[in-house]
Amino acid sequence: MQRTRIVIMGAAGRDFHNFNVVYRDDPSVEIIAFTAAQIAGIASRRYPPSLAGAHYPQGIPIVEESALETLCRERDLDQVVFAYSDLPHVEVMHRASRALAIGADFVLLGPNRTMLQSSVPVIAISAVRTGCGKSQTTRWLSGLLRHHGLRVAVVRHPMPYGVLEREAVQRFATLEDLTTADCTIEEREEYEPHLAAGNIVFAGVDYARILALAEQEADIILWDGGNNDFPFFRPSLHLVLVDALRPGHETTYHPGETVLRMANIVVVAKSDNASTETLQQLEADVRRVNPSAALTRATSPLRIEGNPDLRGKHVVIVEDGPTLTHGGMPYGAGYVAAKQAGAIPVDPRPYAAPEIAGAYAAYPHIGPVLPALGYSHAQLAALKATLENASADVILVATPIDLGTLLGMPNVIRVHYDFAEASGHGLGEMVQEFLAGLRSRSMP
Repeated sequence: MQRTRIVIMGAAGRDFHNFNVVYRDDPSVEIIAFTAAQIAGIASRRYPPSLAGAHYPQGIPIVEESALETLCRERDLDQVVFAYSDLPHVEVMHRASRALAIGADFVLLGPNRTMLQSSVPVIAISAVRTGCGKSQTTRWLSGLLRHHGLRVAVVRHPMPYGVLEREAVQRFATLEDLTTADCTIEEREEYEPHLAAGNIVFAGVDYARILALAEQEADIILWDGGNNDFPFFRPSLHLVLVDALRPGHETTYHPGETVLRMANIVVVAKSDNASTETLQQLEADVRRVNPSAALTRATSPLRIEGNPDLRGKHVVIVEDGPTLTHGGMPYGAGYVAAKQAGAIPVDPRPYAAPEIAGAYAAYPHIGPVLPALGYSHAQLAALKATLENASADVILVATPIDLGTLLGMPNVIRVHYDFAEASGHGLGEMVQEFLAGLRSRSMP
């Protein structure tokens, strides 16, 4: 029997999950390669045999996405499966055109084929774009659920940037666990605040095994999504955030429009930073796309740690990396907080170390702020060098981790941003109504 030859286009997350769930044990297909995008340092590696299964004793190569056409012609591919997130619809179709032009099918796997069914209820938090505020929403919601006496397991969308064999199933309960796992800055940004809130976090590569482990410790699972992807677990309740600062993006990015159409509850995030007219138009657009979803508003109030007087101080600002890069934002919460405090932002771009300068070149929309890149030790060193070169009075860090301690740098002040309800019938009431329905069906 001729096996169907497939390349999976990915970014070390959804691509691996789709392979594990749909293709790994299917003898009728042959996965020729994964292609890599968005994440530095993933290409030229292999998906290891221990994760790839019996049909792939040598593992599966991971190559640059730019090699797609060559790979298709050399291996006479039948299908290209697209499996990463937060691209404009037109960019997805450009990739489809590349595959179709060389004769291959272009495939998008949907929720029914890729979602895993949990034995405990799942609340999933998704968003239409990177940087809408999923993380603080998940943390706030975990506190609400614990207040109701529920054991909560947070399962994070994958960020397997290290040694994949070691990261198949990860469980984080302490900061020492993060150090032992050699977590990157982006991983720490997501995990550390959860640990500080008392949550146990699960992540990794093989989400069937991760789900089985989380189910043993939880009454309810919180799926903390990545980018604008749809969940890996079938949600009992699906919350989706739209961004009041990026109106129109909710229906122009993949798969953000998909999750908006799937949502049970839509949360209009950052609603305090948009005009009444913008909010009304955004909510009308949401209702047009998903008229059955409940709709509520939220804010992300900013606070500068220690409430220092920054008036007239020169500050270099470090922002959440993915929000700036593939999230498409020119700046984030740190820049807003600096301007509100009367500080003078120092443009770090002229001082960028080569690794950081490469990010500015790849994402020219980024403004006078520094993205917190730290996927590798080299990037982390480049981040520190850039901050030292900029030599401002204060380093203002608007990431969810203690970057000053991690880099061993003085004069670091943190900016915090949290979730807050902004509607009369808010998210808390909606979730409590959901829990009441579960309890009526014998949930603890």
